[in-house]
Amino acid sequence: MAGKVFFSVTMSLDGFVAPESVPVDDFFAPDNQDDPRVQRWLAQWTELQQWLFPLRFIRENLKLGEGGEEGRDNDIARETFERTGASVMGKRMFDLGEPAWPQEAPFHTPVFVVTHTRREPWERPGGTTFHFVNDGIEHALDQAREAAGDRDVRIAGGGATILEHLNAGLVDAFSITLAPVLFGSGTRLFDGVDASRVALEPVRSEPTRRVTHLTYAVHRR
Repeated sequence: MAGKVFFSVTMSLDGFVAPESVPVDDFFAPDNQDDPRVQRWLAQWTELQQWLFPLRFIRENLKLGEGGEEGRDNDIARETFERTGASVMGKRMFDLGEPAWPQEAPFHTPVFVVTHTRREPWERPGGTTFHFVNDGIEHALDQAREAAGDRDVRIAGGGATILEHLNAGLVDAFSITLAPVLFGSGTRLFDGVDASRVALEPVRSEPTRRVTHLTYAVHRR
């Protein structure tokens, strides 16, 4: 039985899933780390994702050492990882992540990158292989479904890639983790959504000490 297609993101209370566009090329180059624009972007991103860093599962997955918090936030992070048999992401997310991910990238499954750039698969230690798909999101999703088997496919991001899948009717469900931060500007997840085609069914709302997890099923209108 085929799994579902879903996405799972952290969002600020004013609707942003990332700060403004990355302010410089070669974002993680040592020479750019003193740039105030880079420091501000990283500070905002860190604040948005702060709920993840103390979790035992995240520390295990990123090999940050033993220990960490357990509880419902940790369970949700682990469940999201364990249900995912393959991921799809956009080229912009890959370009930003490639220099930042550890050698053992944190996906541990096949990842299909939607891009116009031709490139051979990039295999990393720990089970992650990045495949570069040049003929659109539906072909990338087909390959991800085949690779995932009976597990789910996660649309990993970024926001534009998630929205493209949602507007195309390719998403079955999604979860948003609402973080108690305000950005004021940045990347809005639903900016440009085709609301005439998307109907949502609330599935679950779970507040924790740091965030609120919202889960929805997606139906076509």
